[in-house]
Amino acid sequence: MNENLKIAVQKKGRLYDGSMALLKECGIDVSNGNNQLRVQAANFPLEVFFLRDDDIPEYVQDAVADIGFVGENVIAEKNKHVSSVEKLGFGKCRLSIAIPKTGAIKTVADLNGKKIATSYPLVLSNYLKEKKINATIQEISGSVEIAPKIGLAEAICDLVSSGSTLFSNELKELETVLQSEALLISNKNLSAEKQSLLEKLLFRIKAVKKAKNNKYVLLNAPNNKLDAIVKILPGMKSPTILPLAESGWSSVHSVISENDFWEVIESLKANGAQGILIVPIEKMIV
Repeated sequence: MNENLKIAVQKKGRLYDGSMALLKECGIDVSNGNNQLRVQAANFPLEVFFLRDDDIPEYVQDAVADIGFVGENVIAEKNKHVSSVEKLGFGKCRLSIAIPKTGAIKTVADLNGKKIATSYPLVLSNYLKEKKINATIQEISGSVEIAPKIGLAEAICDLVSSGSTLFSNELKELETVLQSEALLISNKNLSAEKQSLLEKLLFRIKAVKKAKNNKYVLLNAPNNKLDAIVKILPGMKSPTILPLAESGWSSVHSVISENDFWEVIESLKANGAQGILIVPIEKMIV
């Protein structure tokens, strides 16, 4: 009996667009017309459930869904019995303690005896215990950033991305509690067939991620500088080198990491490279 792999995806919010884009980049055709809550992929044995992000860990734990795309912040807070499979590289943010720009609180130690408003009481409680801070946690859902203004709490613990929400509410970050990004999770007891489907999906996800983190580079180099340039450009195994029509020159093809991009380009230029072309990679299988 052929089984579909059931995946839970946030039905709306900050991870929805990234999740749907990733599935598309993996070559999986999913249509969510008319805001359907359950959709079958057209070209992969995958069934997509669109759910509240807070509910996804429990649904995966209970095998209502086999796998899910969800934020690390939600996993930390819900503390469900699931497997963390792969970080997905989007939806990056941080859970931070923030305080009024003007006020008595200057350090983490100043939180002793204060109230902190948050939608993440478990994560915050663990953090305060670790720091040996005795503060009261005021659990609220939504609009956490207004708590100091209305006198509900002296500080907040909330998700921060650009920091614009904090700025508009005259708050500033005091300390980061947790770094978060989208995560692929799975049920701990998948059948052999569903585990095989998960491996196929994971293979595609890793290829997409690898491509985003690397660039294809083509350049012309004088032959007397090839040894130095090859050391700068190791590539996946080693660079491809082809002779040019002009004597004494070669064309060099390789892959460079996005993280090292500008440093590598500067080194290539310093070693005589010319006509450097940078091309994005759609998929990268290694």
